[in-house]
Amino acid sequence: MARDIEDNTAMDAKRFAALAEAYGGDLRRWPEAEREAATAFASSEAGQAISRHAGTLDALLDGYSVQHPGKALHDSILRAADRHLVRRRRQRVWWLGLGLAGIGLAGAVAGLALVSIVTPEAGSDHYVLDANATAFGDANPDAENGEESL
Repeated sequence: MARDIEDNTAMDAKRFAALAEAYGGDLRRWPEAEREAATAFASSEAGQAISRHAGTLDALLDGYSVQHPGKALHDSILRAADRHLVRRRRQRVWWLGLGLAGIGLAGAVAGLALVSIVTPEAGSDHYVLDANATAFGDANPDAENGEESL
């Protein structure tokens, strides 16, 4: 007994119940390091009760089976997935069109702003073109020099 306590290989009911709950009633499924101590404890009255309970649970779990879904369920899932994919494609096309319209509108606004900034102010309607007039203004020697007036 002293050797079991020193090696920490002694099994108590709490540890045996935890292992039985985790690994079931069949000791062959238990971790290799725990099997020897569990085999010794399983021969006790508490160990047999815990093993019976775990064995009953194992039998219930082993006997459980899930039925395969029917064709109607399979078909309804495929129809729902198809509707979802069609809806997602339509949304993607709609957002793409909205994005392109937004880009076009932004380009138009930027173009209008650029044209309003770059184009010179229109002169009066009574401006008379003469020989000294150029596209950059009046080149008359009597006219004010634009650089000097700054």
